[in-house]
Amino acid sequence: MLNRRKFLALSAAAWPAMAFGAGKHVPLGVQLYTIRNLVKGNNLLQLLKEIRAIGYEEVELYWNLYTHTEHDLASILHRSGLTAASGHFNYEEFATKIPYARRLGLKWMVCPMLPKAQWGSPEGFRRAAATFNQWGKQCQQHGMRFAFHNHNYEFQDLKGTTGYDILLKETDPELVWLEMDVYWITQAGRDPVLLLNQLGKRVRLLHLKDRKADFPTSQVLDASAEHFTEAGNGTIPWRPLLTLAQKQGIEHYYVEQDETDKSPMDSLKISYTFLRKELS
Repeated sequence: MLNRRKFLALSAAAWPAMAFGAGKHVPLGVQLYTIRNLVKGNNLLQLLKEIRAIGYEEVELYWNLYTHTEHDLASILHRSGLTAASGHFNYEEFATKIPYARRLGLKWMVCPMLPKAQWGSPEGFRRAAATFNQWGKQCQQHGMRFAFHNHNYEFQDLKGTTGYDILLKETDPELVWLEMDVYWITQAGRDPVLLLNQLGKRVRLLHLKDRKADFPTSQVLDASAEHFTEAGNGTIPWRPLLTLAQKQGIEHYYVEQDETDKSPMDSLKISYTFLRKELS
């Protein structure tokens, strides 16, 4: 029989694991931009079945898939065994796609990028912030939430501030959430663990890919900023990052491999094997 002292000692030892969600299954997903070059004709269902066979349980949609009707795309997802909680929608047509996303059953609409003409000035980001507040309200009215996905260009210096700081300050945190791409945060020269801790529960979704060593950081989005590799094969500190993400209740974890020197499916397998162990 446990006496009170032993019981308290065992409880204290167990608390960190309980607090960080140990033992709780975390579904892994794929941002389907990863397989964009494989999608041809009517093979989407087969590709999704291959993703499901790796072990992934959900996907994040992207703009090239929206040529399908809501009914057809939902049917393909259902037959593949995968679910889709979120999708990326282009800035220029975002508002027009809100009814489509709702009928598709998405929980999240994500804007992946600002128009390039708005990257270089505080005014461009302020216009985006006002627009995001509007979209956030519209998404909320349709039973969804709105999030913005970062790259590295949002972190360039703009007269003593950054575009990311402007977006944070001038958007309503109850309407505008964040999807953090940990690669692009790292490429911008920021610490993804520190930033995730600072942003707290405003970050609800993560994009997961790793960064090769020995390349310079940058805040310019071009080919010279692309040093992608699979999760676990680069420099990102995954253990503290994922521990913090679980503590903060991140809702969706998506592997995205923008480019790879392997086949996209082989790349997804490598990241899945590594991340499944880290999140178990």
